[in-house]
Amino acid sequence: MRITRSTPFGGAAVRVRLTAVAAGLLTVSALTAPSAAAEPGGPARATAAQLAEVSDAVLDADIAGTAWYTDRASGAVVVTADRRVSAREAARLERAAAGTRPGVLKIGYTPGTITKLTAGGEAIYGSGTRCSLGFNVRRGNAHYALTAGHCTRGGGTWYTSPSGAVALGAAKGSSFPGDDYGIIRHADRSAAEGRVYLHNGGHRDITSAGTARVGQSVQRSGSTTGLRGGRVTGLDASVNYGGGDVVHGMIQTDACAEAGDSGGPLFAGRTALGLTSGGSGDCARGGVTFFQPVGEALSAHGVKVY
Repeated sequence: MRITRSTPFGGAAVRVRLTAVAAGLLTVSALTAPSAAAEPGGPARATAAQLAEVSDAVLDADIAGTAWYTDRASGAVVVTADRRVSAREAARLERAAAGTRPGVLKIGYTPGTITKLTAGGEAIYGSGTRCSLGFNVRRGNAHYALTAGHCTRGGGTWYTSPSGAVALGAAKGSSFPGDDYGIIRHADRSAAEGRVYLHNGGHRDITSAGTARVGQSVQRSGSTTGLRGGRVTGLDASVNYGGGDVVHGMIQTDACAEAGDSGGPLFAGRTALGLTSGGSGDCARGGVTFFQPVGEALSAHGVKVY
């Protein structure tokens, strides 16, 4: 099936902008977590409960342009900050975390601004925006398209061309913020394919849905930047796009994306993994991107991939 794009992204509790843009972290070393075992005679490693409290402290600090996730294996809360985050705000994050558990907060910086991305494998248009279609799914004889929730939250009819000449279908649900998935019922079910467009004239059949894992090699497709690859760098991330738009439970990767890629599919081989939410950077410099896990959207609407 073909996919379209949208403009938001999501990730570990980070405030990012919801536009298809992704960028690479500049200070990767700054994101290195503490060793899994405490040094002899050193302080005990933070417990899961303490790490959760530090994560909550980052959320409560409410600093736009930040994303974060908990790396339980290494005992750290890893924060990604974009160019909007000042040294004073970074210090405020560190103070908030230190008040709960000192020494477990790791802050790294990414170029550009973390935003929501609107786009997918193939472009779709509605509510004055361009997004990307993620995966075509079905429930019985009814056929639907999954995309980003920040795209469909305005409801209405979606189209496959900017002129509105061909209708894709009507938005039937949206979950954003909190989550970032939306669903559109196909006006013509014969037009729904169980494939992802690879932007080289070819397609990839998607036959199942799965759960991402850290270190996994993945690909994403979007109407702005086409097919791009990368690896999963974090799970269960929170992203703060600003203005109260905070999403949780995101997949974080180093695959690049740009505005209009929102809603597009994240996959590994023939397995669907997620929907593009947002990120920072671009495909010239690299980036950090965030994806809504597809399993939650499938379960919420009782649908399945082809």
